Amino acid sequence: MAPLLGLDVASLSLAFLVLLGIHVTTALVAIVTGLIAMFSRKGSGRHIVAGRFYFGAILVVFTTACAMSAFRWPTDAPLVAAGAVAAAAATYGFAYRRLHRPGDAPHIIAMGISYVAMLTAFYVDNGPQLPVWRLLPTWSFWFLPAIVGTPLIVRAVLKHRNHRSPVTTRG
Repeated sequence: MAPLLGLDVASLSLAFLVLLGIHVTTALVAIVTGLIAMFSRKGSGRHIVAGRFYFGAILVVFTTACAMSAFRWPTDAPLVAAGAVAAAAATYGFAYRRLHRPGDAPHIIAMGISYVAMLTAFYVDNGPQLPVWRLLPTWSFWFLPAIVGTPLIVRAVLKHRNHRSPVTTRG
């Protein structure tokens, strides 16, 4: 491990730092666009565009995580697994929504799982270095995102269980 801006990183090699820059940037895009999609009206243009950006960002985050894991393998294997869950769930949620109308619950559940898995990987990797999170036991990094996220996903499914999105033209 090497220090970079007060944080420990796996390597200071140019290849790793480029991957890390792409990873962090697209992870921030995923976090923001995921929130926009969550809090915008389902079926609206804002929701659809934010969801597409989220999906693309998650795939880039997972790809860069896999590449960066080569610098800390096998230590990063659990993070790659969490990233795989995030990418697979987002892929399922995206594909399900495009292929099935109506049908919000599987889409909401899959995208919610994707977001929770992404945050889990972040906290497992970075929690020990974050001001408040470093006070928590290590196991909590694995479970707190799901403990908080699961009731929110259930609430969203219940809220939209009878929802019928307007049919939109897809290009």
